[in-house]
Amino acid sequence: MRLLFRGAQDIHGRGLDVAVTGGGAFAQPSLSGLDFDRVIDMAGCVVFPGFADAHVHLREPGFSYKETIFAGTRAAARAGCGVLCAMPNLDPAPDDREHLEAQLAVIRRDAAVRVIPFGSITRGRGGPELSRMEEMAPFVAGYSDDGCGVPDDALMRRAMLEAKRLHKVISQHCEVPGIPGTDPESEWRMAERDIRLCEETGCRYHICHVSSRVTVDLVRRAKQRGLPVTCETAPHYLLLNRSDVQDDGRFKMNPPIREEEDRLALVEGVLDGTVDAIATDHAPHSAEEKSRGFEKSASGIVGLETAFPVLWKSGLFPLDTLVKAMSHRPREIFSLPSDGDFAFFDLDAESVIDPARFLSLGRSTPFEGWTGRGRCRANIVAGQVAWME
Repeated sequence: MRLLFRGAQDIHGRGLDVAVTGGGAFAQPSLSGLDFDRVIDMAGCVVFPGFADAHVHLREPGFSYKETIFAGTRAAARAGCGVLCAMPNLDPAPDDREHLEAQLAVIRRDAAVRVIPFGSITRGRGGPELSRMEEMAPFVAGYSDDGCGVPDDALMRRAMLEAKRLHKVISQHCEVPGIPGTDPESEWRMAERDIRLCEETGCRYHICHVSSRVTVDLVRRAKQRGLPVTCETAPHYLLLNRSDVQDDGRFKMNPPIREEEDRLALVEGVLDGTVDAIATDHAPHSAEEKSRGFEKSASGIVGLETAFPVLWKSGLFPLDTLVKAMSHRPREIFSLPSDGDFAFFDLDAESVIDPARFLSLGRSTPFEGWTGRGRCRANIVAGQVAWME
């Protein structure tokens, strides 16, 4: 079926029509002279390439009681995402081509949007040996042991050299063993070491879910020296500080919510480009795993269906800044596709965040009950309609 999405505007206010033809999708200022089977009025909507979330946990294979690729990617489609980078916290960990194929098979079968996985840096994700990085290279966005850092200097240096040879990114969860995660030094101390190794090796290096003002400053100085260092943060670090944390599993994540000075430094980092990307770290758990109070609940919250509405409602960031951090920069950093991706948003639509309405299997979010602003009315991914109201 040939569809015309008519009357939207790009983020600069210029008119833009989008055609879906069965062979792909394309946009022009006006397509009214062509024949279509159906015309969908998108007047009042803004259109841009869908979000690229470079840090999500889809939990398959191994933990499908928490989330599935089927459910998670449909949540992403409704949220306006075009591509997801799936983290390797799986069983088996994607540490060679065979283990990676177990994940890719489910992606091919069930995904509603593009999903490009990360391979693990080490065997078993957290092991003492490197994964088989070369055989996974054509199929992954980069390499990460997310959930744990790589503390051994020599092993990380070898990983960086191999990633550089393969033209891939190392995406590091910075957490020093022996330093409590509640201490921001656990994050920035490993980031400091890795930036030094990045300078020695020339590897492209990306820091996951930055939460500390010191880490932001380290990245800023690395960029000033011309190093290939990038980083991401998440909506909860931009909108919450430690005084907001309640004795409830929906406030438990790793790294934790930090002080107001950290939040403000992260906001400044997004605005000045030091913080390249905003990712969700969408990390679903079962209701039971998140119902044990703050101390005993599993670490991780969902984020795909809340990220843009809470950020846009906050008024902290102009639209072009959010689109850059949530769409353009992640694609640039990880060489993610964007052809045929168009998300249509009603930027004025407001609704109360109700986890019972999520398409994700996860329900735990610190933004429950918040009013969000901005709703995806249609999402075209790789030239196909992935979501439409």
